[in-house]
Amino acid sequence: MRQITTGEYMQLLGWISIIGYMLLLAFFAFRGARKTTSMSDFAVGSVAFSPVAVGLSLAASITSAATFIINPGFVAYYGVSGVIAMALALPFGALVSLIFLTKRFRTKGVSMKSLTIAQWIGERYGSKGFGTFFAFLSLLLITFVVLICVGLTKVIASTLQQEELYVLIGIVAFVFTYVMFGGANSMVYTNMIQAMLMITVAVILIGSGYAYFTGGEGLLDRLRSIDPVLASPLNPGSPLFRDYFEIIVCQIIVGIAVVCQPHIITKSLLLKKEKDVNQYLTTGVLAEILFFSVVIVGLYARIAFPDLTLNGESIGLDSVLTTYVVETLPVAVGLLVVLGLISAGLSTLEGLIQTISSTITNDILSTVFKSKFENNPALQVTTNRMVIVGLGVVAILLSYEQLVSPNLSVGIFAQNGVYAYFSAAFVPVLFGLFVPAVRSIVPLISAIVALTVHFGVYYGGLTSYMEGPVRNPGIAAALAILAAVSTALLLHWILGARNIEEAIQDKVLEETA
Repeated sequence: MRQITTGEYMQLLGWISIIGYMLLLAFFAFRGARKTTSMSDFAVGSVAFSPVAVGLSLAASITSAATFIINPGFVAYYGVSGVIAMALALPFGALVSLIFLTKRFRTKGVSMKSLTIAQWIGERYGSKGFGTFFAFLSLLLITFVVLICVGLTKVIASTLQQEELYVLIGIVAFVFTYVMFGGANSMVYTNMIQAMLMITVAVILIGSGYAYFTGGEGLLDRLRSIDPVLASPLNPGSPLFRDYFEIIVCQIIVGIAVVCQPHIITKSLLLKKEKDVNQYLTTGVLAEILFFSVVIVGLYARIAFPDLTLNGESIGLDSVLTTYVVETLPVAVGLLVVLGLISAGLSTLEGLIQTISSTITNDILSTVFKSKFENNPALQVTTNRMVIVGLGVVAILLSYEQLVSPNLSVGIFAQNGVYAYFSAAFVPVLFGLFVPAVRSIVPLISAIVALTVHFGVYYGGLTSYMEGPVRNPGIAAALAILAAVSTALLLHWILGARNIEEAIQDKVLEETA
């Protein structure tokens, strides 16, 4: 009788584990669906969740397949410089910004009864056109959906030894379907489970390289023996980590603005009580610090595979972490880590599907077909489900293209779209929260400037950073944000505030809403 191989054993257990995990998520989706009867329920929920649950949901939403699956690949390819950028500089900017913006946004969001960022911007500046403009910009976030779909496909296809295309279709069909019916009510439950699993897996992954810190040779010495630049804080030969402006300044700027993504900043609206905000933030921030640290596993992977090959074949950047898990960890531990990696992707994917579909339905279609949608919550929910089906088809097409022919990594593709979005959103959100008498033309022009600078720098090959086949979207985004903020400050100084009567009237309306 033929003995079962380790690979076949992992494949069998993988099927059992993944199917069991799917059934658990489906249960919570069904539970949430029973409480979802309107677009408000779908977007911000109708259930009172604990601040710890929402905080874990926040951490799971911020951390995605990029952090757990894709970014360790950059670190494996380029070394310590990637750790400085992705585990220190960007998280510092993001977490400080999260604390700074959350309380203010929650207060304003609750008073305006906003369901999406686009709706909030439209109501804050008294311009439905401005809100619709941002609703269309939200479509750029589909690039992030693609990144997560690609990351999940790599992990699951490798574990189950299946064709990537079939795995991709299965992932999209399953996830988009359960989010379609559950919305925010189910997402907090599933995110909480995912976050707890991610915490366990993060500890396992970070601890998996303990041997590299012991003995005569330390971690950095082992890296130097492969290539001295891997242990250096800078990697001049890389396309992303060449100098301190690129790995620290740009990453902090991007981190500050990244919080303006709708699936992150709107999470606080799930809290029903103001007193819960501090506990929610504490939970989220502590979990996030752990999650961002996972990229160090890329260093372990480079030591395990010094020439980035396996059985004579090159390991692609997007496959580094999956290869490390499958090839170096015991089967049972490896499967637990695989579930954690799947959780890391699903946690953000759920939020993106929810916010993008809510924005299309609530801020685009409801505006165009106002007479049909008004006072008809059932039609809104049905239409939203049709929108999710359409998003699923687009996700499959774009994701397959990135699986077949990525430009170094799907991470570059996703960053270009997502960074453009939050570069444009940063000033409208910031001024909307902290400059009460700003004229609406100021954030509008700043958003247009941000988009122009971002895509102009990236596609125009402007600055020396954009030379070469792989361009860093972080440079384009940082320059776009600086240009947008400078433009907004200059315009606000030139045009001045709105007259005091308008500002007072708006304040009264806000406080009595």
